[in-house]
Amino acid sequence: MKGPLLQASGLSKRFPPETDPVVDLLNLEVVDGEIFALLGPSGCGKTTTLRMIAGLERADRGTLSLAGVTVAAPGLHVPPERRDIGLVFQDYALFPHLSVLDNVLFGLHGRPATEARNRARQTLDMVQLGESGDRSPADLSGGEQQRVALARALAPAPKVLLLDEPFSNLDANLRESTREEMRTLLKHESMTAILVTHDQREALTFADRVAVMNHGRCEQVGTPEELYLSPTSAFVAKFLGETNLLQVDAQEGSAKTPLGTLRLNRQLSGSVWVSLRPEHIGITRCADGKPTGVVVAREFCGTHVRYRLDVGGLSIVAHASLNDSFATGEAVALQFSGTVAVIGDSLSNAEETP
Repeated sequence: MKGPLLQASGLSKRFPPETDPVVDLLNLEVVDGEIFALLGPSGCGKTTTLRMIAGLERADRGTLSLAGVTVAAPGLHVPPERRDIGLVFQDYALFPHLSVLDNVLFGLHGRPATEARNRARQTLDMVQLGESGDRSPADLSGGEQQRVALARALAPAPKVLLLDEPFSNLDANLRESTREEMRTLLKHESMTAILVTHDQREALTFADRVAVMNHGRCEQVGTPEELYLSPTSAFVAKFLGETNLLQVDAQEGSAKTPLGTLRLNRQLSGSVWVSLRPEHIGITRCADGKPTGVVVAREFCGTHVRYRLDVGGLSIVAHASLNDSFATGEAVALQFSGTVAVIGDSLSNAEETP
């Protein structure tokens, strides 16, 4: 496995007169060649973190190193232009009075003219806009403008590429295709990239690893699968999608519940809180046994049907395929498949809506 390209230790930032820090003692490592995402709700500190990495904001505390070189520390602040970092902004920040080629050339100032022009054309070819160099940014679609901004950031071959909500101005269909194209390109170029987003689907489909941020701190870091299937806090469980939070009594890694005996992802005993994803709860019609629950409400969601059920006084949400249909008021049997994620022995932050 490759080593860390970027390391942040105890990174903190406060904007007076506010007393609470926007970023609070943040520790991060980004591995060379990986796509990393900072995910969280508005105001959680993810954009401020990105701006400190870029050098656009000075850290109050902590250290930041890039490729083994310290760029931020107490008494040290290396300016953005000396950090060898590429930036793609939410609004693309293209120069409307310059052609597409000249926009890309802007990121190559200081290089010999012929070398810069060849590199700019090469990068435009890379993002499939090689024939658009003479066009104006105003003549391009949103997705094409975004690719020009990407080409401008990639042209100098930076050590790391920072992406600040780069897909948010695109419509849903274009956002998905552009995101897929950009990920393919970044992987082909072995580019290290850090994405800031509040969109859970975007982070989970685009990044190799994700850091979920809340109130300036990192709640959990892991692969998309680890975060979704094994959240370690109620906040992470709820922010990454719909879930059922239950308090159960664990006995050596399992717990008896109205849904049956559940296998926990940790070997422990005592009262704990767990997260159950709705798609892991199966719904069937009652046979010989007693019904497990009663359908309280149903919603057609296109790819599945969402059911809210009363299970022994508990409100449970389950997702079922379109092939199964259960009516409101119908008694049904429920079964959980897979391993249950333990999120802790308290739920102090479970009532907070991400």
